[in-house]
Amino acid sequence: MKKFILTTLICISFAILTGCGTDETSSESKQESKLSSLQAEGTVTIGFSNEKPYAYEEDGELKGAAVDIAAAVFKELGIENMESHLADYSQLIPGLNAKKFDVITAGMGINPDRCENAAFAEPELKYGYGLIVPKGNPLGLNSFEDIADNPDATVVAMSGAMENGFLKSEGVPEGQITNAAAIPEMFSFVESGRADATTGTDITIKLALENADTDELEFVTDFEQPDVEGVPTYGAPAFHLDDTALRDAYNEKLAELKEDGTVAKLLEKNGFSTDMHTVEPNITAEMLCNGEV
Repeated sequence: MKKFILTTLICISFAILTGCGTDETSSESKQESKLSSLQAEGTVTIGFSNEKPYAYEEDGELKGAAVDIAAAVFKELGIENMESHLADYSQLIPGLNAKKFDVITAGMGINPDRCENAAFAEPELKYGYGLIVPKGNPLGLNSFEDIADNPDATVVAMSGAMENGFLKSEGVPEGQITNAAAIPEMFSFVESGRADATTGTDITIKLALENADTDELEFVTDFEQPDVEGVPTYGAPAFHLDDTALRDAYNEKLAELKEDGTVAKLLEKNGFSTDMHTVEPNITAEMLCNGEV
């Protein structure tokens, strides 16, 4: 009995100094070791959705503005290789939380709901939204409100994308909204008459239409942006909520690349307009997560 008490007292004393009886590492140490391990391996695992010009795969190569910016930042952090994994847009955050990815980058918009499930870096680009309709725009759709006002009009949006919430905010009933996994499928819905319109981020669907082999669709040039919270949208990479130290290290290098003009050049390289798509200096991820913008 005395031996048991003595052993217990020793363990308690040792625990006070070193954490005897537990192998828990402090959260800060774990986060620092995450960055260190990625630097040691020289590889970061990235989840992305095939959405040009943010992040997409072409001829087996990962390309896009979000990809190029991430590559530049991680290079500054001493991580040269990016191992990419394609996922549906709606599965990016679940994949991040399942630790399948170290980071996700797809121009994902920062909003309060998403901030509850991911640690967003500072915004690197901004964008609005656009509408694609059959040639001649037979229903005269120039806004989400026009779709809401026509009970016979239907629209297809990408699964998990912010457009779904914007459509509902503008009064479009859920029964008039269909979802698809990718842009080619969205275009197919409209071409086949299964939907009267499709929507997505302005630059994405405009470029996709220019590259599509179709004369049956047109981009609505006088589209009215939805008057809802979250427009324009600010996109950024996202990290696991446990990896805020990695996110902070990323932010530090991102700020330097914004300052020296690298980010602006990479946006222009991928078809973005510096006038329309550059993030204002006073806009922060914290503000967007708090719904202040």
